[in-house]
Amino acid sequence: MPKLSLRSSTFTDSVIRRMTRISNQYGAINLSQGFPDFDPPQEITDRLAEVASEGPHQYALTWGAQNFREALARKHERFSGQVIEPDKEIVVTCGSTEAMMASMMAVTNPGDKVIVFSPFYENYGADAILSGAEPIYVPLNPPEFTFDPVELENAFKQDVKAIIVCNPSNPSGKVFSYDELSKIADLAKRYDTFVITDEVYEHIIYEPYKHTYMSTLPGMKDRTIICNSLSKTYSITGWRLGYVIANEEVIDRVKKVHDFLTVGAAAPLMEAAVVGLEFGEEYYSDLRKHYTHMKDLFLGGLRDIGLKFVEPQGAYYVMVDVGEYGVTDDVKFSEWMAEHIGVTPVPGSSFFKENIQNYVRFHFAKSDATLNEAIERLSRLKAMRERIV
Repeated sequence: MPKLSLRSSTFTDSVIRRMTRISNQYGAINLSQGFPDFDPPQEITDRLAEVASEGPHQYALTWGAQNFREALARKHERFSGQVIEPDKEIVVTCGSTEAMMASMMAVTNPGDKVIVFSPFYENYGADAILSGAEPIYVPLNPPEFTFDPVELENAFKQDVKAIIVCNPSNPSGKVFSYDELSKIADLAKRYDTFVITDEVYEHIIYEPYKHTYMSTLPGMKDRTIICNSLSKTYSITGWRLGYVIANEEVIDRVKKVHDFLTVGAAAPLMEAAVVGLEFGEEYYSDLRKHYTHMKDLFLGGLRDIGLKFVEPQGAYYVMVDVGEYGVTDDVKFSEWMAEHIGVTPVPGSSFFKENIQNYVRFHFAKSDATLNEAIERLSRLKAMRERIV
């Protein structure tokens, strides 16, 4: 048999999705892969039921149905203040995963370098490699997950094409401050670099933190490529509706890549999701309250158990420090938790370029009943800790 590609030999399957399979194997509570166990807004599912009868059921325009792109442009303008041309500055993709892949392939050439903060969502390194680019990792130092400006500039000095900024961040829950984003923006302008942002958690922010759109910073609109999706905001992770917002020249190239990757997103789902894009401010206010409640419930339980963690500022993940349990292999420890504790995390090492083994990541986008049961099961760790101490 001919040899397989070198580029696909350098990374594994998704650790996150693997942990879901392990969780299912043991019947554990799955706090690894970030999808909720509650329904999307009824207005969206009611509209989907109507669309099932009336259509559309055939291909939409490759870069997204007209009414869907127009609704996306209105929503983005409402929250960012920036006017977006729906026919020239938006491409609808099959989830933010494709949005990131299409963006990377549109702007990088084989051999280009791309800065990735560590810890990072596991797809970013693979995206760079599949694009033929070389990832350069810059640490976000725990527990505050801040970067060293000198170390970041040293990375920019290596003739990089782009930097990826996940804000709010998966897995750490970090929300980049305006000052931090300004430092990144200044370097991007100085070294003529694209900034590719992943903003899927833009509406899941905890007080007193605020989400700042990188594209709104001075001089950044034309060099920022926004990757986003509806998955987290509307609890429809299985619908795979994502999008890219960028200037016309970039979008023209993203359109071409997207056309040959997936042709287009699902027409019936775009039609149904327009309802969600037109929700008023009350929906987003309630969303923040809902996730704040889940965060407080779950993190309060972790405190009672005595687990150490980094308080998330946004998104719906928490990094828990399990070093005091003598963990030397967080992958085996996570699998052991699924089997013996009945709760499944993601091993933190899958997010770090550095050899860090003392974190696991839980997500808390679950109902009260699920979170309470998870806390009850996790309390078994308390006895282990007491024996170790």
